[in-house]
Amino acid sequence: MRYYYTVIFLFSFILLQAQKPRPTVIKYSPLAIYSAEWNKPVYTKCNTADKITYMSAKEKDVIYILNLVRTYPKLFANTVLKKYPEHSGNESLLNDKYYFQSLLDTLLVIQPVVMLLPDKLCYASAQCHAYQSGIMGYEGHERKKTECKEKRYFNGECCDYGNDDALEIVLSLLIDEGVESLGHRRICLESYQKLGVSIQPHKEWRFNAVLDFYF
Repeated sequence: MRYYYTVIFLFSFILLQAQKPRPTVIKYSPLAIYSAEWNKPVYTKCNTADKITYMSAKEKDVIYILNLVRTYPKLFANTVLKKYPEHSGNESLLNDKYYFQSLLDTLLVIQPVVMLLPDKLCYASAQCHAYQSGIMGYEGHERKKTECKEKRYFNGECCDYGNDDALEIVLSLLIDEGVESLGHRRICLESYQKLGVSIQPHKEWRFNAVLDFYF
């Protein structure tokens, strides 16, 4: 009889545990350090690569952050851009014409752009180029290997060197320091619809990131 009651007790305990609501997993925004506003659920729609398995977390965050910039340019300017110099310890950016006199002004006036969706062909193109560039210590867009030439798939491409943090990569391309044409910034804010991102080790720069965009 005692055994019978023990079994009933254990069964009831297991049943109660199964019925308890599971705690909600909160995914914090990569921009939350600049404003708690970014943690609101409305912004998670920009995390279009969240369920993708062929990209790393940092690569997916590049798409997430770019989508936040493209969809909410004014909020990004008023939170991240205005606080980044202090947060990064690089307060000289406050006097940088590419940063405050150019990028900030741009994001305060542009209209939202369509969100980017992750694309496997764009990723294969970016991954091959980033990997081979890293091995050779190469900088640029030319595909040196036949394999990468065959996988080439983009309408616009950005390459960044020296960064493996998602926000640092995005800001580096948006600021486009020393590039008079602002080509990287224009590509990042252009009406492309697909994107593949690959971050790989680099022989000379430690890291390089390749972003391949497609309409």
